[in-house]
Amino acid sequence: MACMKPPTDYRAYRRRTERNLAWAVVLFLVGGGGAAIALVYGRSAALLGLTCLLAGAGLFGLAWLILTLMERWANR
Repeated sequence: MACMKPPTDYRAYRRRTERNLAWAVVLFLVGGGGAAIALVYGRSAALLGLTCLLAGAGLFGLAWLILTLMERWANR
């Protein structure tokens, strides 16, 4: 079993980890929420719920993008 070295570029590692966590939140919000709505209320409600969940995921993505751009601008 190979020993893993610690990352040398901690900023790139943090950015990659934050991006992966953001994707996980969006997938859990849309996938898990859509499945929960479908199980409780049925298919037609799930379609409307997915529309709202996708809008919420879009707002989350927009906020994440704005904060990421502000961080890059501040670190110039």
